[in-house]
This record gives sequence, C-alpha cells and structure tokens, in this order.
Amino acid sequence: MKEEPTMSTTGHTRARTPEDIRNAKGGTPLVSLTAYTTPMAQMMDAHVDFVLVGDSVGMVLHGLESTLGVTMEMMILHGQAVRRGLSKAMMVVDMPFGSYEESKEQAFRNAARIMRETGAPAVKLEGGVDMAETISFLTARGIPVMAHIGLTPQSINTLGGYKVQGRGAAAGKLLADARAVEKAGAFAVVLEKVPQRLADAVTAQVAIPTIGIGASAGCDGQILVVDDMLGLFTAFKPKFVKRYATLGADGSEAIAAYAEDVRARRFPAAEHVFSDVEPAA
Repeated sequence: MKEEPTMSTTGHTRARTPEDIRNAKGGTPLVSLTAYTTPMAQMMDAHVDFVLVGDSVGMVLHGLESTLGVTMEMMILHGQAVRRGLSKAMMVVDMPFGSYEESKEQAFRNAARIMRETGAPAVKLEGGVDMAETISFLTARGIPVMAHIGLTPQSINTLGGYKVQGRGAAAGKLLADARAVEKAGAFAVVLEKVPQRLADAVTAQVAIPTIGIGASAGCDGQILVVDDMLGLFTAFKPKFVKRYATLGADGSEAIAAYAEDVRARRFPAAEHVFSDVEPAA
C-alpha cells in the first residue's frame, strides 16, 4: 500500500482536509499561518498544513482597534482572495463576532454561507463549554469546526483585555473547555495565550490536535499572524511572536528611497521610459 505523504512537508499532492488535520494528532507538528490576500497565500501554500483567514484582518489590514468590527462580508472577501492562492494547504475561515453567538441556527446559516462563498472546507469559532452545543449542531450538519479557547479576542471586553488565560484556579475551566469542544466534534482546537504547563496538559488529555499561539512547543501545531512573523505589522509585538524578517522596516526604507529619487528626478530614469520610435522587430 502506498503511504500518504506526511504533514508539514512540501510533497503532498492534494489539499489537506479537516480529517487530515485531526489525524495528525501526536505526529509531526502542524504548521499554520494567517493569510488575507492571494499573494500571501501563494507564498505560504507549499510550506504550511493549513491557512487561517483570521478575523485579525480587521486590525492588521483595516486598522481596527480590535476584531469586533469585522463583518461577514470582510471575511468572505478575504477568504475568496486566499482561496485563489492555495492548492495544497487547507483553508479555515474565522467566523466574525456576532455571526454565531445568537443561536446554533444563526451559526449554521453563516458558516454555510462562508463555506459556500469562499470554498473553505472548515470554519473556526471562539468558545468552549458555552459553544459546545453550537459546535455539535454544525458538525452534525456537515460543517467541520476548529475551536478556539484560552484568550478569545472577540471576548476582550469581558476578559478585561489581552491577558493570559488559565492561570491558577482558572486552569480547570480551560481544561473543561477543551474537553467540551472535543466531545462536540471539533477537529482541532486553538490554544491562545495559555501557560505552557496547562497547554501541555490539554494536549495530553484531548484526542484532537492542539494548535498553539502563545502556548507551548508541546502543542500538536503552531500558528502565528503572518504579518507579525514577517515584521510587517509593527504597531505592537506580542511576547509569543518570533519575527523571522523585518519587512516593515525594509519596506519603509524602500519607500523613503523611492521618494528621494522622485524628488531628485532620478526616477524614472532612461530605462524606465518609452521613446517615440517603435523598437526593431
């Protein structure tokens, strides 16, 4: 029997599926990044297992102060753009604030719309025990769900800001959230801004992959906002971000050089303009 290629390699020949992600539990760590545009999706397609079209797009690309102002239309637009850039990595689209909390029926309508209009095979929503019934309702109706617990950015007003979650007595609640989303049928769960020891305990106690962001290297996978990782978004730098490039600074320097050339009439130069004589055939 021919073996399927392993995760986190560039050798796979078909797009990943939610089942592939679920089955990666305990294996080679899953690799994920956010993407919001076609060129960025193309850049990461061969290197990641799944791409998240995150509602972080509101802060990263649209200048919003939080993710709360992100709309369904924004998520669908960016999901469509990312889908055009992918052929191997799986795409997951965030459900924005207000699109699923009211009822499980509302969640189904909006999740179905996201999948239908973007081609995404899965959605992600925030919440643990409180969202278990909704996750179960969606998965029973053909909508794969990635859960998100710990720091849930859509709940910053009730959490009191972007604080570490699960310290001390709160660890029990986070473990309960993880077990609840697993039982409800989520195929993976994001652990955001969770103490390392607790993230390791969750990873050991649930049968679905844990995807860490500010959690632990012991998680079954990792995700970062690509603009943070590349140094494009520089308004602030979370502790859990490692910058692998400084493209924001490089871009600023390049723009400054361009402006200087234009003002000094060094650009456009002779090689950048056209003559009134047709070139020889």
